[in-house]
Amino acid sequence: MSTERPTAAALPAEPLSRLLAIMAWLRDRRHGCPWDIEQTFRTIAPYTIEEAYEVADAIERDDLPALKEELGDLLLQVVYHAQMAHEAGAFTFDDVAAAIGDKMVDRHPHVFGDAEVATAHEQTAAWEARKAAERAAKGAPAAPVGTLDGVARALPALLRAEKLQKRAARVGFDWKATGPVIDKIEEELGELRRELEAETIDEARLTDELGDVLFAIANLARHTRIDPEAALRATNAKFERRFRHIERRLAETGRTPAEATLEEMEAFWQEAKTRV
Repeated sequence: MSTERPTAAALPAEPLSRLLAIMAWLRDRRHGCPWDIEQTFRTIAPYTIEEAYEVADAIERDDLPALKEELGDLLLQVVYHAQMAHEAGAFTFDDVAAAIGDKMVDRHPHVFGDAEVATAHEQTAAWEARKAAERAAKGAPAAPVGTLDGVARALPALLRAEKLQKRAARVGFDWKATGPVIDKIEEELGELRRELEAETIDEARLTDELGDVLFAIANLARHTRIDPEAALRATNAKFERRFRHIERRLAETGRTPAEATLEEMEAFWQEAKTRV
């Protein structure tokens, strides 16, 4: 970096080069931003996750102007991590872009090679098989890669459950139909009910049984090819719309939900179901 303070006019004109230069200046030990200089991979990681969810939210709302902005925020996170890695002598943004480009070419031999893939389902199977081969190639011969290795622990729990189940299914640990999956959900609900009805509630056991219910429901989502995170986001949005309807209807009488009875709110909830 120069010993002189940066100016906006001195930044590159090309958008990506400009963004990379901005991040480098923000991290400059002499002229940069104190907050940006203090950050590490660990402190920035939560922001990276948050921005990914903001992208998903903009898509869910079908808000393309917001999506453009949120994709920029997410790109900034990639640039931020790459800049810190560059400072540590590990890799650069160009290395990141080159690696993902190589990976996409390698995993699409039906586009960039002679392989034939007729359907999206076949492509998904081929993609997973190629990923498994890549993971196996990275493992030392004395320590073979496990079926569940590589499923990031930082993933949202519902999404991680689905990915763990997919990995297990690849080696045959799976039901072939949804019937047994639903039976398992009912079994887990029964165990949860017994814990709730016990004379003394054991919080650890209750937590364990509730987790089993959620894991079984994630399995049903996988079997029906429904994204559980997307399904729950949609239900969250539906709940929000209907509860706001309750608030509006009560506001017409000068009251808030805290001042209404459960019966009144339930009546407005049923009304909301026919409107929103």
